[in-house]
Amino acid sequence: MTSLSPTLELTCELIRRVSVTPEDAGCQELMVERLEALGFQIFPRPHVDVKNFWALRDGSPDNHLSDKTGEKAPTLCFAGHTDVVPTGDPETWKRPPFEPTIENGMLYGRGAADMKGSLAAMVTAVENFLSDHPTHNGRIAFLITSDEEGVAINGTVKVVEWLIEHNEIPEWCLVGEPSSTAIIGDVVKNGRRGSLGGELVVKGVQGHVAYPQLAENPIHRAAPALAELSTEIWDQGNDFFPATSFQISNIQSGTGATNVIPGDAKVLFNFRFSTELTEQELIARTEAILNKYNLNYELTWNLSGVPFLTPEGALVDATVDSIREITGTETELSTAGGTSDGRFIAPHGSQVVELGPVNATIHKVDECAKVSDIDCLSKIYQRVLEKLLVQN
Repeated sequence: MTSLSPTLELTCELIRRVSVTPEDAGCQELMVERLEALGFQIFPRPHVDVKNFWALRDGSPDNHLSDKTGEKAPTLCFAGHTDVVPTGDPETWKRPPFEPTIENGMLYGRGAADMKGSLAAMVTAVENFLSDHPTHNGRIAFLITSDEEGVAINGTVKVVEWLIEHNEIPEWCLVGEPSSTAIIGDVVKNGRRGSLGGELVVKGVQGHVAYPQLAENPIHRAAPALAELSTEIWDQGNDFFPATSFQISNIQSGTGATNVIPGDAKVLFNFRFSTELTEQELIARTEAILNKYNLNYELTWNLSGVPFLTPEGALVDATVDSIREITGTETELSTAGGTSDGRFIAPHGSQVVELGPVNATIHKVDECAKVSDIDCLSKIYQRVLEKLLVQN
């Protein structure tokens, strides 16, 4: 653990902080200290039990946060989270999850890939960029939360509400989520599918299995409707998104006895949907199918995020070109995978991309990232800064 690069040193310091969601455990304090030294203005935005901050620095000599006309200069925002998922039983780890360990070129520890390596790379990229370009076009910002891996209701979404109030939505946002598949930069997420969850309770009449005429089995009643929902073609997708997917994740019913017809059945399901549909259309079509089978039901909906897409443009081009110049890799643009906090930022007009380490071990025992990838990521981030904020 000696003679580490500044990016690796900072990554290790962050990993040592036990920031299991929604705890921050001092990670943001460490980042803020580095950013204040660079002249960033820090705006703490805690909400309930979650720590968040917005940091902003202008490229002009007096850091006045606007251009000569008084208009706000364009902003490149680095966004990410300091919280990590629980480790599970630490005895199942070959190495202590919060003691960073380097073996055979890999850095092990919870958050190495998701996403403390990215956070460190962001900070050192900005440090190196400002060393070379103390004055530059536009502004640099950080939007950091400790509520991404949890319920995600008191983190980025709350900071974005505050940014809207202050007319501070950034033009460009680079999220440090682990997007890469096999090698650093081989995949960049330029969009995400929407996520719409449903909790369906189908009501029946409990009774003895020997006297089904005196009861009404909610499982039997629900089965045809669930079968139709699971085989429905919701859309065909498009050039950027796969077709919308409907998946049942849980069914609960019964008393545990084999001779009792249950009184109700609870079904949890989820849509991952493309830009071909809105959540309102999915709700209407789902309820139409349920109503066709004359079910007695209650249905509660939870929209986790709408789909978003950042087409080719300044941010996508700068990111793809930077990866090619630093690594020689040709990048694939993708919208696959789960949701991220980009879903809270993109709907308000920001161009959003996600670029981070290889995601093969995220949320797993012995999470790890390639040491060289973390240093490489800092160089890519720095090159993106140069492409967007330095006059050619």
